[in-house]
Amino acid sequence: MTQSVTPNAKELIERFENGTAGVGVIGMGYVGLPLAMLMVKAGYRTLGFDVDWEKVDRLNRGESYIHHFPAERIQEARKDGKFQATTDYARLKEVDAIIICVPTPLNEYREPDLSYVEATGQSVGEHLRRGQIVILESTTYPGTTEELLLARLSESGLRVGQDFFLVYSPEREDPGNAHYNTRTIPKVLGGITRQCLAVGEAFYGRVFEKIVPVSSTAAAEMTKLLENIYRAVNIALVNELKILADRMGLDIWEVIEAASSKPFGYHAFYPGPGWGGHCIPIDPFYLTWKARQFGFATRFIELAGEVNTGMPRFVVGKIVKALALRGISIAGAQILVLGMAYKRDVDDPRESPAIKVVELLREWHIDVSYHDPYIPHFPTGRHGDLGLSSVPLTPERLAEADAVLILTDHSCIDYQEVVRHAKLVIDTRNATRSVTEARERIIRA
Repeated sequence: MTQSVTPNAKELIERFENGTAGVGVIGMGYVGLPLAMLMVKAGYRTLGFDVDWEKVDRLNRGESYIHHFPAERIQEARKDGKFQATTDYARLKEVDAIIICVPTPLNEYREPDLSYVEATGQSVGEHLRRGQIVILESTTYPGTTEELLLARLSESGLRVGQDFFLVYSPEREDPGNAHYNTRTIPKVLGGITRQCLAVGEAFYGRVFEKIVPVSSTAAAEMTKLLENIYRAVNIALVNELKILADRMGLDIWEVIEAASSKPFGYHAFYPGPGWGGHCIPIDPFYLTWKARQFGFATRFIELAGEVNTGMPRFVVGKIVKALALRGISIAGAQILVLGMAYKRDVDDPRESPAIKVVELLREWHIDVSYHDPYIPHFPTGRHGDLGLSSVPLTPERLAEADAVLILTDHSCIDYQEVVRHAKLVIDTRNATRSVTEARERIIRA
């Protein structure tokens, strides 16, 4: 491979192969921090860049601010100066590979907000030097790397594929997954040119067990969207079937378990109170927005969005009905929510369906409190400030609530005890499936 590449590419590939290269990871969040630690483990000297001074200070003290990511890994990486965090983007000149892991949210109109990518691209372009590779890992629509990021980097006067190299490789981080870690998940990547792809393969080949090259950056961008649209559509399907099963008096969880016994042609997805996290509620609409430029309506994606965003209202409807049937006044009723994170056993509340559920309950003038061992204080987000902090989970508090609402099924909670002390339990996650007593107090929603 090194015989057919340009001198700059050859030199960079050799640095990756012999482990003398330096790496800069921009964005020390749920994706960037684990990736930076993986770079250190692969033998690369690594700089972690972030605009948040507090994050940088904590990392340089060897502390972790992500629940599922142990501080010991950061402390180990700090040994011998293999890892350091900084807010100084001028230090990008010190590294050979620059990986961009910044947020790509939606704006209030469900349109892509690429302001973080644009600002980061501008900063990288100001410090770009000959002989570097730049990699975008943030999820985005097909064409972003070539149309937007390349334009920013080209302002440096350097030529892509000759002086510097540009690749798109989607992150596939899955917090809490016990079967796969960052290294063992196959790494998809596409380059602007063949030279870019060759350099990217050499760089990631030292880090990941399997590399999956594709023909272009747009193909790699589309790959990530397909993965998450697949999940969004299937989650919407089982959510819709949950509503139908509820009306028919059937247990959708029993049906899913039975269907899962088929050894071929079926993959289980599970319903919930909505969709959440930084991928599923956001990524599909990146493609919906891009498709409109081609005069194409993504009907499956939009229908899935309609179903999934409607689930919090279904849950609240079940709560209101359950309270009314028990003669409990809706206004002033006390609901204790279990779990505000978007996913089991993580401390990530981004786009959690719990946000919308709480807002809808408050519209009914219901008093809401929550317990979540991973989220002691619910942070201010783009939806505003809920003004809530986690309360202790005690038998007394369970008994005082008019209903306990399970929105996130953290495995550290004893649901047998929850049902034993609560007057009423609304379960949106099948968390009480193993509870054997007082099942008349449980309502599926």
